[in-house]
Amino acid sequence: MAKDYARSFYKSKAWQDCRLSYVYKVHGLCERCEGVGKIVHHKVYITPDNINDPSITLDHDNLELLCQTCHNREHHGESMSTREGFGFDKFGNLIQS
Repeated sequence: MAKDYARSFYKSKAWQDCRLSYVYKVHGLCERCEGVGKIVHHKVYITPDNINDPSITLDHDNLELLCQTCHNREHHGESMSTREGFGFDKFGNLIQS
C-alpha cells in the first residue's frame, strides 16, 4: 500500500503510463523468478525528498517488475510469514503462489 506522500503519484497518469509501458517492455514476467509480474518496484525507493524527481520515479532504469513473493522478499527479507511457495490473496486467504 502506498504511503500517504506517494498516493497521488501512484494515481497519476504519468505513473500509470510509465508502469504499463514497463510491464510490456519486460513481457509481464517477474524479473527475479520469471513468475507472473504484479508490482512495478522502484529500485531506489521513493521518499518524500525524491517523489518529484522523474529520474527516480519514472525512469525505466530504476524499475523492476516483481511478483508478490519477490516483492515481499525485497521489502521484508527472507523471513516471510508463509512457507516458500505460498502467500496471501487480496482477501487474506492462504494460496499457493
